[in-house]
Amino acid sequence: MAKGSLWSLLLWEALLRIAVTGAQVLSKVGDSVLLAAEQPPGFQVREAIWRSLWPSEELLATSFWGSLETLYHSRFLGRAQLHSNLSLELGPLQAGDSGNFSVLMVDTGGRVWTQTLQIKVYDAVPRPMVQVFIAVPGDAQPPNTCQVFLSCWAPNISDITYSWRQEGMMDFGVGTHSLFTNGQVLSLSLGLRDKDVAYSCVVSNPVSSDLVTVTPWESCHHEAAPGTASYKDVLLVVVPISLLLLLAGVFVWHSGLCSGKKKNAHTDEVAPETENPLVQDVP
Repeated sequence: MAKGSLWSLLLWEALLRIAVTGAQVLSKVGDSVLLAAEQPPGFQVREAIWRSLWPSEELLATSFWGSLETLYHSRFLGRAQLHSNLSLELGPLQAGDSGNFSVLMVDTGGRVWTQTLQIKVYDAVPRPMVQVFIAVPGDAQPPNTCQVFLSCWAPNISDITYSWRQEGMMDFGVGTHSLFTNGQVLSLSLGLRDKDVAYSCVVSNPVSSDLVTVTPWESCHHEAAPGTASYKDVLLVVVPISLLLLLAGVFVWHSGLCSGKKKNAHTDEVAPETENPLVQDVP
């Protein structure tokens, strides 16, 4: 009886269908989503069927004369619940659950009503990381100022966006910042008045967001303590010494190789004299 009703529903869908395209439903991995079955006024449902249309066509749930059934072999087996109002709840959601879904309903007068919905499942945004890079001060840079670059990064997940905000402010000051690499890198010119100013990188997608806050002035070049060298001074010493050690190693290796060749050649020259015994006439 139920099987016959199912085939009748599919046939009526093709012949008498009134289709309604629903809105996109957004959710994230681990959550549940409720697909509401909207009915026109005066539509008294007799039979209903929920299906997955894409990426694969699967039967998810049915209702025949008030009898609800969800034990169909599909990727949502054990994760689908059909409510008495014919809304379908799916969860907990997985990363591959995005797709198109439809509900087909037949009323007591034989009218067919079809509604299509789309589910888009996103990963939850992880906490981002921020690196602070300090520009080497030039001759034209005013004293007690610092040019910094804040680089924000989060794992590569779909539809992610980057934005920045100055804590305690609605917006950045005019002409004090620049954005690069689709908002991932923020360039700032800081002064003494900015020593306690914090900046936050906000990473978001359509269903979640997270942020991390840094105080960039803490990384700026303060007056160096006695005996303290900057990274620039260290490079000026380390790089030449490393090159000298590398050249010395190459020279020693090359000298050893040449010495070995000369020794082998000398041995070859002496060998024939030692191989022939000295023969003397005996009186």
